[in-house]
Amino acid sequence: MKTEPVDILELLKHNTPSSCWIVLHSHVYDVTDFIHEHPGGADLILRHAGGDATEDYEQYHAPELVDQILPVTACLGRVDPAKIPKQKPQLDQGTDGTNRKEGSQVPPLNSLINLDDFEQVAEKNLPVNAWAYYSSAAEDEITKDENRHVFRKVYLRPRILRDVGDIDTSTSILGYRCSLPVFVCPAAMAKLAHPDGECAIAAAAGHEGLIQVVSTSSSMPIHSVMKARIREDQPVFFQLYVLKNLERTKAMIRLAEEAGMKALWVTVDSPVIGKRERDERVKAAIQITDQAGSVRKGQEVQGIARTMSSVITPRLSWDDLKWIREMTSLPLVIKGIQTVEDAILAYQHGVTGIVLSNHGGRSQDTTQPPLLTLLEIRKHAPFLIGGKMEIYLDGGIRRGRDVIKALALGATAVGLGRPFLYSLCGYGELGVRRMVSILRDEVVTNMALAGVRQIQEITPDLVNASKLQRDLLSGARL
Repeated sequence: MKTEPVDILELLKHNTPSSCWIVLHSHVYDVTDFIHEHPGGADLILRHAGGDATEDYEQYHAPELVDQILPVTACLGRVDPAKIPKQKPQLDQGTDGTNRKEGSQVPPLNSLINLDDFEQVAEKNLPVNAWAYYSSAAEDEITKDENRHVFRKVYLRPRILRDVGDIDTSTSILGYRCSLPVFVCPAAMAKLAHPDGECAIAAAAGHEGLIQVVSTSSSMPIHSVMKARIREDQPVFFQLYVLKNLERTKAMIRLAEEAGMKALWVTVDSPVIGKRERDERVKAAIQITDQAGSVRKGQEVQGIARTMSSVITPRLSWDDLKWIREMTSLPLVIKGIQTVEDAILAYQHGVTGIVLSNHGGRSQDTTQPPLLTLLEIRKHAPFLIGGKMEIYLDGGIRRGRDVIKALALGATAVGLGRPFLYSLCGYGELGVRRMVSILRDEVVTNMALAGVRQIQEITPDLVNASKLQRDLLSGARL
C-alpha cells in the first residue's frame, strides 16, 4: 500500500464517473473501474467522488474489506482527511431528515420475552433506511404475512403420559452437529444493526451451538467472520449469489473454501430484485453534491435492496450447477425452491440439500409459503422426505412451535433471518444469544407438551395439517 502524499487539489479533480477517487481511512483509492460493480450501486460512491467516503463506508463495511475488493494498484497514497473540504450531505437520511430516529433507546435485554419483542425494539431504534431494508417485502407484502400465518393452519396433536423429563434438541445439518434444528439464514448487511455485524452473529452462534450461513452481501469480510468464531471447528456455510461478473463469483467460491467454510448455498429465487416499495421510498432524501457545492440532478439513491441487486446475474440456470461443482467439492445446497417440480429437479441434479424459501416474501408477492411447498412435496414426491437430500425451510418462523411443525412435516431444519438482524439492534452478540435462548426454551417447552424427547421423535402424526391439505387440494396446479 502506497504511503506517498497525494495533493488535495489533485484529489478534488477526480470527482466524475470517468475518473473517480475517494478517501478511505486516510488512503486515496482510484475506484473508477469498480464503481459500476459496487453491490450498493455507483451513486453511493459517486456522491463522495473527490472526497472522504470513510464515514459512509464504515456504516456498511469493515475497514479491511476495501483491501480485499480492490487491487493493490488502486491505492494511490495518503492524505490528511482534515484538509479535505466537507461534502454535503454525507449520510443517508430518513423521512425525518436524520440518520437515526430521535429519542431511540433499548429496554433491558431481560425484559424481552419473545422474538416479536426484538422486532419492536429494532423498529424503534434502527435508522430509517436500515429498518426499511430489513423489514420490507415485495409489493403488498402478502407473502411475507402469509409465511407466518400459514403455521396457524397446522395444529399440534400432543401425546400424554410420556416421560419428558429430559429433552434433547440437538440434531445435525449436512453432518455437522448443532444444538437446535435452526440455522442462521444468510441475511445481508448486518452492520446496519450493529457495528460488529455478522461477526457478532458468528460469536453468538458459536456460544449457542448454531450454524451460520454467511451472505454474499455480508457487511463483514469472510475472514473476519471466521475469526469471530469461538472455536476453530465451528461450522460456517457460505451463501452465493452468482454475479454478472463470473470471475468475481469464482473468486468468492475460492475465498470461501480457503477460509474454511463447510458448504455452499446457492440462492436461486432472485434473478431480478422484487419491488420492495417500503425500501424504495427511503431513496428520496439523497442527492449527489460535488466539491463545488453543485447538485447533480436525477441522482437519487435507490433503496438498499435495489442498489445491491444490480450485480446479480438473471441468467443462472440448472446448467450452471456443472461449473460450480467443477470448482468446489463443498456440499451444494440450492436456496429458493418454491415448487415440488423444482425440488424434484434439484434431487435429479444431485444437490446435497434444498431450502424451501420465497426469500422472506422479498422477491415475488403472492408466492406460496414454504410450508405449503413442503406439503406439496409430501403429497407428490414423498420419496424426497427423509432421503439423501436434506430439506430445509425458512420464512415466518417466530415460535418454537413453528419449528416443531416444520420438522413434523418433513423439514430437516429451519432458518431464521430477520430475527437475527433485529436482535443485534442495541445489543450486539448478547441480543442474538438472548433471542436464541428464548427460541430454544420455546422448542423445549413445546416438545415436552407434545410428548417428545428428541428431534427424531417429531413425526407427521404429531400434527394435523388438514387446513393446509385443503389449501393444497384447491390449488390451480391440481
